[in-house]
Amino acid sequence: MNTPICDFVTEYIKSAAMRLHMPGHKGQCFLGIEPFDITEIEGADVLYRANGIIADSQNNASALFETAKTLYSTEGSSLCIRAMLRLAISGAKTERPWILAARNVHKAFLSACALLDIDVEWIYPGRFKDILSCTVTARDVEHGIHARATAPVAVYLTSPDYLGNICDVAAVADICHKNDVALLVDNAHGAYLKFLSQDRHPISLGADMCCDSAHKTLPVLTGGAYLHISKNAPAHFFDGAERAMELFSSTSPSYLILQSLDRANEYIDNGYAEKLDSFIGRVEKLKQTLVQNGFDIVGDEPLKLTVAPKRYGYTGEQLADMLLRNNVVCEFADADYCVMMLTPETNGQEINRLEELLLDMEKKRPLTETPPMPEYAHRAMSVREAMLSDSVEVAACEAAGKILASPSVSCPPAVPIVMCGEKIDNAAVNCFEYYRIKRVTVVKE
Repeated sequence: MNTPICDFVTEYIKSAAMRLHMPGHKGQCFLGIEPFDITEIEGADVLYRANGIIADSQNNASALFETAKTLYSTEGSSLCIRAMLRLAISGAKTERPWILAARNVHKAFLSACALLDIDVEWIYPGRFKDILSCTVTARDVEHGIHARATAPVAVYLTSPDYLGNICDVAAVADICHKNDVALLVDNAHGAYLKFLSQDRHPISLGADMCCDSAHKTLPVLTGGAYLHISKNAPAHFFDGAERAMELFSSTSPSYLILQSLDRANEYIDNGYAEKLDSFIGRVEKLKQTLVQNGFDIVGDEPLKLTVAPKRYGYTGEQLADMLLRNNVVCEFADADYCVMMLTPETNGQEINRLEELLLDMEKKRPLTETPPMPEYAHRAMSVREAMLSDSVEVAACEAAGKILASPSVSCPPAVPIVMCGEKIDNAAVNCFEYYRIKRVTVVKE
């Protein structure tokens, strides 16, 4: 598969042209990557108005993912999420379009709802396990679709979730399409799912649109992502995609990231599925060994190793600290989980070392503390009203009765405990304390 963006930049470097254009480094090396860092000069095409090398590269990606259209983002899945919501409401037949969403959304979803003034109805699972996962069934979705007199413009899922749980996207898609509702999926952690021996990518399973953070699981620079549109999606998704992305994007896309996305097409096309299958077999053996030795493993995402170590006598943070002391850096840890993200670029020696470190841990008395459960929240105002209101920061322990103005979570995991516009109750305060959130931003009274 060709790499038109990479080829153009390589030839431009060879030309030794006088660079009287941005960026200011003029191709001189400070970090060493500057010669490859260009802007939208003649011949380099224009992202979201592409008709040259970027268009050719995006068409390559579309062919690999079997989509009607795939667009690149150099600003992560956050940009794609905003574009998806813009496209979802662009075909609305009601004055106040609304979206049905599972509560474990990334905070970028909330900022998009605020910018676009979208109402949200939340899907509550039968029982919360924690704030990071939200087990949503097709039945939950069907019930939510009929909760109002008018149907939502879209259903929005996060799958895989941050811990590695994957929804039954095919079953949810079937319910959505029977009710003439679009299905949008935040697949930020699952770009590679397309290339499993059994394809589990949301587009293949019936989603109308999804975003993939290529940089999370593919060998792509941080910020590289895809917006995918299904061949069966409404026509206005296809026709308006570039405009929706351009609405929220920078006018200075990173050509380093574009080259990385371009090169990934060649990587995927050149035996990636076989490499992935072999590596997943090794990861599965690791998970089985850990389970046999008393560890609890969470989730069914093949490339994510999420350990729930309390039954082994440790918090997730303690486990991550032990690994860090041995120069192993995890993705995320809290009181309950330690999340490790693996890819075929994690070599066999590293997997063996990780296994040895975990199996060498002394098994202790189980920890019994469980996370507090959030309750059904009372919405006092819309997401937009809350996020754009005058606000003030207060101690989390004193926040009960106040209205949340801004998500009080870092990234990772970027999953809010309380949604903007909801009244903070005592259960939420308990959650803040458990997850060590000291201060929250609330609507000024």
